[in-house]
Amino acid sequence: MVKSFSDIMAKVKECSPKTVAVAVAQDDAVLEACKAAKERGIANAILVGDADKIKEIAASLSMDINDYEVIDVKDVTEAAHTAVKLVHDGKADMYMKGLIDTKGFLKSVLDKEVGLRTGKPLSHVCVFDVEGVDKLLFLTDVAFIPYPTLEDKVNIINNTVEICNACGIDNPKVAPLAAVEVVNPKMPATVDAVKMNEEGKITGCIVDGPLSMDLAICPEAAEHKGCTDRKIVGDADILLFPDIHAGNICYKAMVHTAKVINGNMITGTKAPVILTSRSDSFEVKVNSLALGAVVAEAMKNK
Repeated sequence: MVKSFSDIMAKVKECSPKTVAVAVAQDDAVLEACKAAKERGIANAILVGDADKIKEIAASLSMDINDYEVIDVKDVTEAAHTAVKLVHDGKADMYMKGLIDTKGFLKSVLDKEVGLRTGKPLSHVCVFDVEGVDKLLFLTDVAFIPYPTLEDKVNIINNTVEICNACGIDNPKVAPLAAVEVVNPKMPATVDAVKMNEEGKITGCIVDGPLSMDLAICPEAAEHKGCTDRKIVGDADILLFPDIHAGNICYKAMVHTAKVINGNMITGTKAPVILTSRSDSFEVKVNSLALGAVVAEAMKNK
């Protein structure tokens, strides 16, 4: 089982060569990540965007541009259209956001003719390797669906289970998080958790909720609270947040206060979609590409 990003990197070595298509690639941080990804054997890159600017940035990074395919498309919207079509047509395995706003990038992902839609709702997952936690944590959704309905939460779980499976976690434990671990009719998150448990519509994973964060990730908390008879006793794999506020706050608190390694991607698409923030570190972008490579391999084999 994959328990850390070191394990994910090792798993990448078992994958066939991967290629990422980058939309509007004239971005310093993204090009630096593509360079590192190539050097580490994670993926090659097809760089779509303003070729003059791409070459100028590459030179500043001591990046040999001759090692990459560069497609010169000056217009931002057209560059995204060209890049996503490469993935849609099977000429690249992953799709990555460059110097384009998130709205424009997602519009290309959802393009009816050349996009990567599957008919399933999209969601976002962050994979965390946290010092002191002997497994990867899959946080969702912290960036995409603001106020998920019960149906949304089921879709989010199904999307995230596929990512867990790609990482070698066959029957992940899902913790629908709330402020408490008991049902309170006045707290919709607790009611949704029970419905997900009882209806049996979710397969391929173990769902146990509602759970407070401590019960989800800390075995000692389960003992102290006398909750050792739960299906999840501090050993959750997937942390399902009740809304984007809780998820985003938790994500940023972990990134800025704990020793973590993490990578992010959009799920529910035909191929891995790497959507990182400009504030994300260089390593987060590289980790996201590694995660994407592992998921792309699983999609190919499936």
